[in-house]
Amino acid sequence: MVAGGGAGSAVLPGQGGRARITVRPGRRPVRGRTPFAVLVVVLLAAGLLGLLALNTALNEGSFELSRLQRQTTVLTDEQQGLQHQIDQNSAPDALARRAAELGMVPAGGMAFLDVPNGGKVLGSPGPAQDNQPVKRSTAEPWPGKPQPSPSDRPSGAAPSAPASGGDTTVRVNPAPPAAPAAGGGAGR
Repeated sequence: MVAGGGAGSAVLPGQGGRARITVRPGRRPVRGRTPFAVLVVVLLAAGLLGLLALNTALNEGSFELSRLQRQTTVLTDEQQGLQHQIDQNSAPDALARRAAELGMVPAGGMAFLDVPNGGKVLGSPGPAQDNQPVKRSTAEPWPGKPQPSPSDRPSGAAPSAPASGGDTTVRVNPAPPAAPAAGGGAGR
């Protein structure tokens, strides 16, 4: 007995009377793999160009960083040199030498006015003396600095024999006072 078929059709096992589908070789569709392949190639090329641009930007940043680090090192060295110069010029013996060059002399006896206690004067005031000895330490505060030669000393300072305790007494002979400027100089 033949089921579901019609005259002269045979039922194949496993088909159960369904219609048979056959594939006929014909024209292939025009849109195949070509657009997909082009898209993949374009994406890969764009990715490589992006990586190249990123790598170039990172290298440029690296060069800028190394340049700034060198500049920081140079400026730090300059700052340390200037701080060393400030420290040298702020030392007591340097200040005393500069004051002597300007014609200044050490103060005499000092007096203080005690305002909270009724304006009481503490101490005894006295005039400045122009040849009072100035104590100077012989210890060099900056060990790497060469010692000045006797020809480097100002003409107003003359060292004397070392005193006990490693200190040297220096006599300061100030320059004569400068002549007052015309006009009194009070209008500053």
